[in-house]
Amino acid sequence: MEQFTLKKPIKHIAFIMDGNGRWAKKRLMPRTYGHKVACKRIIEIVRFVRSIGIKVVTLYAFSTENWNRPEDEITKLFQYLEDFFNEYINEFIKEKCRIQVSGDISRLPEKTQKIINEAIDLTKDFDDYVFNICLNYGGRQEIVRATKLILKDVKSGKLDIEKLDTEIYKDYLYTKGLPEIDLMVRTSGEKRISNFLPYQLAYSEFIFTDTCWPDFTPDKLKECLKEYEKRDRRFGAIKE
Repeated sequence: MEQFTLKKPIKHIAFIMDGNGRWAKKRLMPRTYGHKVACKRIIEIVRFVRSIGIKVVTLYAFSTENWNRPEDEITKLFQYLEDFFNEYINEFIKEKCRIQVSGDISRLPEKTQKIINEAIDLTKDFDDYVFNICLNYGGRQEIVRATKLILKDVKSGKLDIEKLDTEIYKDYLYTKGLPEIDLMVRTSGEKRISNFLPYQLAYSEFIFTDTCWPDFTPDKLKECLKEYEKRDRRFGAIKE
């Protein structure tokens, strides 16, 4: 793989890993096979992202709406997630990469929760890199959750409602402490955010690619990064 250097710095990149089922179907394979291949693709992309100096990666792995999928598909998906953490936890530790979760994992199978919580605990003191995985996550649900937590703190006297602003509000989100998302990439050709981090993506750049996630190689990501480097991020200001 040829060396790639970012010309425009990125602190935080996010991915909607879409198209696994359709990718498998085109190959006359069950949808679950697409998810299995997708998990392997994750580590390849994470390694590449780390190699070019991006410190934080967020992945949309399972949404609150995904519970509507067939039960066997959901079961297999969680199995693949368990396998992923078991297989790569030593690499995360070696690279001093903190694993964290955005979402309510209390609904996940107990075994899956146990493996994820162990991975979080084993990497909790690292800050060189962050691997943030969204599980049982919904953006609207996160905003409602944050609002409830704020109201609770206001009621208890921990927070003065008149001091509440966007910076303080961010501290009540799952992504507390993480840098702003510079770039969000969605695979498979869909052009929407699907309840993914609506608060956090307010000023992010979006790139939508027709490539399904199982085919989304580092070379495909390089194409997205080159497109990102052409963007003029003004954040509402005017540049002369």
